[in-house]
Amino acid sequence: MSATDTAELRRRFRTLHQTGIFVMPNPWDVGSARLLEVVGFPALATTSSGLGAALGRDDQTVGRDELVRHVAELTAAVGIPVSVDAECAFPREPGGVAETVRMLADAGASGVSIEDFDPVAGEVLALERASEAVGQAVEAAARHGLVVTARAENHLYDRDDLDDTVRRLRAYVAAGADAVYAPGLTDADDIARLVAEAGAPVNVLALPGAPSVPELGRLGVRRVSTGGGLTWTAYGALVDAARTLLDEGRYAFLEHGLDPEVRARAFG
Repeated sequence: MSATDTAELRRRFRTLHQTGIFVMPNPWDVGSARLLEVVGFPALATTSSGLGAALGRDDQTVGRDELVRHVAELTAAVGIPVSVDAECAFPREPGGVAETVRMLADAGASGVSIEDFDPVAGEVLALERASEAVGQAVEAAARHGLVVTARAENHLYDRDDLDDTVRRLRAYVAAGADAVYAPGLTDADDIARLVAEAGAPVNVLALPGAPSVPELGRLGVRRVSTGGGLTWTAYGALVDAARTLLDEGRYAFLEHGLDPEVRARAFG
């Protein structure tokens, strides 16, 4: 893809955040990315847990170079913007957060998310340190036009302190983040508070019990993503089909295969 094409995708991705609501699902490999593009989504995002699963590993075990190769493969395979789940942006790797963002930009990313949970330390970062990392990501991303999403991970790690979440997201916006994300929230009132107080477009993770996309739109949410949800749904269907084959010797799963027309459009 040419530099002009990449710049146009980044412009389109930024524009998506200006009005209305859009869904940005998370593929885990090239095939799933192509299928999601064919279905009609306007943008995609990587998933750290889905990529880990595709490699036969757990979440938060993929290295920076592996992630960059994955992003390069996805951006070469689709013609829509791809944002990147960069976890905490590998601050301990050479060049730290800024170099991670540069590498992802060179791989064709249109956006990058940085979260405030450090998997090495096993803790949510102190606010000052997390805000500094967001600022580093923003400065590096500005050279390439990437949209930076800052994530507050409180609610994924049993820290259900909405006041602290709002405080964190506001600090990340002050550090230059273009969008914010607090995965784990499902209560409409909590989500509405984020929209009202964060000061930037809000992403919501699709979870059981969360408001529907139209409902989230009415709350003012700009973006909905699926995280590893589609990965686990696909893998769950695979295991169910395999168990039926192994335990019962039946082929009923073949009745629910991918539509040949969709398959041809994605892979033909």
